[in-house]
Amino acid sequence: MVCFRLSPVPGSGLVVLCLILGAISSYALELNLKNSKNATCLYAKWRMNFTIDYETTSKSNKTVTISDLGNATYNGSICGDDQNGPKIEVQFGSVFSWTVNFTKEKSTYLIESISFSYDTNDSTTFPDAKKKGIFTVHEPVAFRIPLNDIFRCNSMLTAEKKDVIQHYWDVHVQAFVQNGTVSTKEFLCDKDKTSTTVVPVTPTTLPSPTTTPAQKEKPEIGSYSVNNTNGTCLLATMGLQLNMTQDKVVTVINIKPNTTDFTGSCHSQTALLRLNSSNIKYLDFVFAVKNENRFYLKEVNVSMYLVNGSVFSIANNNLSYWDAPLGSSYMCNKEQTVSVSGAFQINTFYLRVQPFNVIEGKYSTAQDCSADEDNFLVPIAVGAALAGVLILVLLIYLIGLKHHHIGYEQF
Repeated sequence: MVCFRLSPVPGSGLVVLCLILGAISSYALELNLKNSKNATCLYAKWRMNFTIDYETTSKSNKTVTISDLGNATYNGSICGDDQNGPKIEVQFGSVFSWTVNFTKEKSTYLIESISFSYDTNDSTTFPDAKKKGIFTVHEPVAFRIPLNDIFRCNSMLTAEKKDVIQHYWDVHVQAFVQNGTVSTKEFLCDKDKTSTTVVPVTPTTLPSPTTTPAQKEKPEIGSYSVNNTNGTCLLATMGLQLNMTQDKVVTVINIKPNTTDFTGSCHSQTALLRLNSSNIKYLDFVFAVKNENRFYLKEVNVSMYLVNGSVFSIANNNLSYWDAPLGSSYMCNKEQTVSVSGAFQINTFYLRVQPFNVIEGKYSTAQDCSADEDNFLVPIAVGAALAGVLILVLLIYLIGLKHHHIGYEQF
């Protein structure tokens, strides 16, 4: 837990802001805002990203997607008092800021408004931007929630205004926490209430929850890519099979590339590939650079609709798969298993990925996985063993021949 002391707020004393980061994933935000008595006054946990369109000096349009929010700060967030309502303020470096305001009524509280600002003076994020300056979009919300409830919305919420599209999901927020204890009573958004209308995943019951079910059909091989201002920055080709266990029921899903959408983002140290479909809210593959010369799969996040309308969500940001040198790709034609948790595994087929240093939209030289290398070593080992046997037989023959000649000389 990381705590920041903020400036005094009238009527509430010194406010302490405690951030709990990394508990879910590097792409999730979670904060526990406390008052002068060290009691929780506002709690929020959510995911979000932003897409911004802007015009360049050459009169063409470019798009920037902001999804890596690991550098967030929360200066200006307050619990509120009799004069001012609670407020969450989030900054992402010096280029982006995001604010949500709350107000209180007798028995309800409102998510009153959301504002998002971005600075096109930053040439790294907005290269060749025609209009320079700080731009803000303001979105009135006025969404009412019972005072003692926590608002929850796992479904994707979208706000689109002017040149900015905002996406929010996995939202949990209670702006007026009573007696310092976050409520367990949830107030659902409309999309979560109607989530049973989503085409469900049909589970297969198996005798053992830890047994991976046999799948007759291998998944189709899909090709995915991510682009930034410099062109293609991430390439992935793979067949994906998802295995989930919940309440002793195992569900197996083969990803169908022709009905799967993909997005993502590329940065100097991290890269993201996101897949989603009618059943899959998101399936994130997060890659990272280690030791400045290798990349690996560091994180997988998934959220899916199940047959009963509930949402299955798992995240693990401490993985270590698909390791290869920067400037190359990672390839594994054999089936591999990425174990995200005891309840969720991903089987991959004919995998090839390159999340960094893609040149002209093509894969670089591949480093094969250990499974392929082991298969390659098998015939070598067998050949070496046979050669050893032949040498041994030859030595025995030569020794026997020598003894035979000596025997004649003595006679």
